This record gives sequence, C-alpha cells and structure tokens, in this order.
Amino acid sequence: MSGELAIHHLGGGLGLGPNAFGRDVANLALYRAFARYGGYERLHMLTSAETDAGSMATALAGASPLTTVIEAGSLLELGRARRAGTLFRGKADLAEMAWARRGLMNDSAYSLVGLIHTIAPPLTREEIAQASLAPVHPWDAIVCTSPSVHASIKTMFEGWTDYLGERFGGPRRPMPHLPVLPLGVELDEITALADRPDVRRQTRTRLGLAEADVLVLWVGRLSFFEKAAPQPMFRAVEEAGRLAGRPLHFALAGWFARPSDRGHFEAAARAYAPSATIHWIDGNDADQLGQMWASSDIFLSLVDNIQETFGLAPVEAMAAGLPVVASDWDGYRFTIRHGQDGFLTPTLTPSAGPPSEALLRRHLARIDTYQAYVGQAAQYTAVDVGAAAQALAELARSPELRARMGAAGRQRVRETFDWRQVVRGYRALFDDLAEIRRTVPAGESKPRLNPLHGDPFADHLSFPTTTAGPDLRLSVRAGVDLAHDPALNSAVELDSFGEAWRAPRSELAGLAARIAERPDTRLGDLVGAFPPERRARITYGLLWLCKIGVLDWR
Repeated sequence: MSGELAIHHLGGGLGLGPNAFGRDVANLALYRAFARYGGYERLHMLTSAETDAGSMATALAGASPLTTVIEAGSLLELGRARRAGTLFRGKADLAEMAWARRGLMNDSAYSLVGLIHTIAPPLTREEIAQASLAPVHPWDAIVCTSPSVHASIKTMFEGWTDYLGERFGGPRRPMPHLPVLPLGVELDEITALADRPDVRRQTRTRLGLAEADVLVLWVGRLSFFEKAAPQPMFRAVEEAGRLAGRPLHFALAGWFARPSDRGHFEAAARAYAPSATIHWIDGNDADQLGQMWASSDIFLSLVDNIQETFGLAPVEAMAAGLPVVASDWDGYRFTIRHGQDGFLTPTLTPSAGPPSEALLRRHLARIDTYQAYVGQAAQYTAVDVGAAAQALAELARSPELRARMGAAGRQRVRETFDWRQVVRGYRALFDDLAEIRRTVPAGESKPRLNPLHGDPFADHLSFPTTTAGPDLRLSVRAGVDLAHDPALNSAVELDSFGEAWRAPRSELAGLAARIAERPDTRLGDLVGAFPPERRARITYGLLWLCKIGVLDWR
C-alpha cells in the first residue's frame, strides 16, 4: 500500500465560487476525503498554475489539522506520480496523461485513475473513448459512480472497439478497467446540521409552518435544461397535498442557471401547485442550506436529465435523516433503496430512433448548444407524477414512516456513502492496480510520444533550413556591442516573452562573451559544460540570441 497519492488538478486553488457545478463540488470533497481519511503520508497536488501548498492544505483540512503532508507541484512533474504510484484525475480523460507517462519510457511507472461525472456530452464521450487508442493499460481505471454509468460506458466501449476492429482489423477490445465506486458525503457534518431542534423550530416559524405542516425540500441547481423540469415536481406536491388532506410546503434550495429562469419557475409553480406554499431558498448560502436540512420533512428530486449520473443531493438528504422521493433514474437507483430509504418513481423514455439521432446531430453540427440538446431530450423523459404524489402523501400522513425511512437512509450512508467508506474503496482499487503493474515486465514502449501530439520541433522538422546540433558553430555577429546590446542589457518588454524556457539573460551574457573570445565555438562544447538538467535551457537561450540578432550560426 503506497503512502503517497498524486492528484492531477488542472486549476490552481481549491475554492468554490457561487453556482458551483456538481463536478467541482464532488472533486473537492473527494480530495478532502483523500487528505483526511486516506491514511496517506503525502498528497501531491499537481496544478497548471503555481500554487501555495499551505493554502491547499488549509482548504483540504477542515476542522482538524491534517496528518497528511500536502505538496504542490506542476502537472509536468511526473516524477511525483512515479513516486506515488497512482495519478488520480477528477475527470475521465486519460489519453494525454497516458502519452505523457509514456514519455518517461515506462508505461507501468504508475497507474492512471479517472472519474466519470457525466456521460451525456459527445465531447466527453470522445475523450473517454480515446483510452482505447492511447497507451492505457489494465493497471489504469476510469471510475464509474453507479452501475447505470458502468453499463452505459461498457456498451459505448464495446461499440467503439467493434468499429475499430471493423476499420483496422484485429479481435482485441482495448478498454480501461471500469470499477464502480460511489461519490460520498461528510455524514457527521450533515448530521450535525440536521439534528438541531432549535434551528428547526426557528426556521419553520420564520417560514410560516405550523408544527403539523409538512415541508418538502429540493436542493441543487435550478436548471430545467440540465437538471430537472420543475412542473412534475410542482404537480406531485400539489396532488400529494390533496391526498394527504392538507397542502404541503415546498422549498427549493438552489440557484438558477440563468437569472431569467426564476420567472419561468415561479410561473410554473403558480400553474401546477396553486395550493402549495413555495419557498425560494438561496442554495449558495451555507447557513440557509443548513437550516433547510434541519427543518424539512421529505426530500424530493424528480431528475429527468441524461446530464445526471450520480446525484449527491439525495445522499446528503439521507445523511440528514430525510426520507427521499426520487425518480428511478441513473445513480438514484443505486443510492436509494425503494421502500427502505424512500420511494423511487418510475420513469419512461422513447425508444431509440431517428428523432433522437437528429437531436444529437443538431448539437454535433453546432446548430444547438449542449444545453439545448440535453434540455430537449429531457422533455421526453416522463416521471410518474401519480406515483410521486402517492409517495409524498404517504410520507406526509405518517411521521413514523418518515422517521423509519430517514433512519434507514442515514444508516445506509454510514455504511456505504460516508467518505470514510468511499475512500477505502479507492485505496483498495489503487492497491489492486499496483499489483497488476508489478506483474508487468519493465520495458521501453514505442512510439514514445503521441504521433498526433508530438514534439513541435520534430513534427515540423521540414520547416527550417537546418536544426541545431552539437556541431553548430556560433559567433557574435559583426557590429554587435555585447556591453550595450538591448537583448542583453535593456528591459524591452517583448524580450521577456517565453523567457521561462531559456537561461536567464545574465547567464546568456556570459556565454556570449565566451563566444566573442572564441568565434566559431561549437554548440556542443558550450552546452556540455552544464549539468544535463540545464542543457535544454542553455540551448534555447543561445538559439534565442541567434533569433534576436546577437549571434551568427552560419
């Protein structure tokens, strides 16, 4: 079992702004779980921008200090991944990471593990499928968050690799390992927010609820094109109130994808739930959200969108001790046990055929946006409103049933979806992949770089007159005064562009002086005097002096 883990984090900091996407929220929570519960001695956070390790440690720590050391590094520092044995990415695109690993001359240097958050966008599916073409191996994995995602992605890979066999021949079906591991929640934190009788009483009083009133809660982005059409939920709440003999209260704690959408949601509420009292809660306000976990009685989520794959909000609701009424859809079917933690409402979609193909082709042709594509497809996913209303009414009539299902849901979270449990599954996966790597004989694989994304100076080798080799002869150009030349002595702003890749000017000035003393100096003699790790920057610096007109190479 490795005591280190490397995480590929494309951004710099670890904060979340308002209206955060579920993918970003889930990734940050998983990173925190690795740091808090993974038992790692060291976490390498590899980013695209220079980042302070101390600020990252603070973002990952939570209330208790970390025993895991957090180090920050560049995405290009693959030696850290080799040390850790696993490079994890909160995204399912492994192809370029696999080619970067091959650049180390050893495909089995470490395992690559990605995570699927959605499988609806065509571009995302293409990125995932590239694993069949890149140097991805059985010791690499793409984590599916539910059996529904696993089944869909396995079918996609089988169809894709069948096509590759038809196109190029060969019986193999190359695809990465596709384990099923759920997302998780911080059970103790949500329980502490929910189990506050005083907050429950105060919040319900503020919202105008009597003791016997039933408050139904939704939490999440309020987007009819990427989450759920609200009309079925409003209608279900309205009908449940009639069945229960008393109108229900419905709180929507979230944020609108577009400010103009609030008016659309309010109009739908007036039309479909005229008797229910609707409460609009700012889901970006952590205090208000915590109050809703404490004061609500039932959680409702009739998601209908292919953009969804797992759905954290119902798991958070179970952690809060709330019974759940949800659509029988994707990951919800995995997380919620019908009749135990709540009720799953049947769903219906059209058979596959030309209309749905046309929906996709309009998006691929850039006629429709991705949001229009998934939003229009969702219009034809039916959720059984009657079944949802019956479930809500049954729960509304029986405090005992709500308590029993809420307790069962919380126990399910404790056993399966608490981050402590989820991270154990990840550790076991990483160990299994490491064991597979150990059985692979070491050896160099070719090509070393992706032929489609190779070294720019190799890919364009036919462009220049010549290329710089060790026998290239360098001289100071006639008429150049090294002591006063602007390339070496002034602050011309354009001269600073790209200088991170070359030796500093002070060093280049010394090299130019050496060349002035010995015209026609070999490039190899100049560069060979430096340690191997510095030779590329020295070479680039000397070629920049050729470019800028200080040195002559002919």
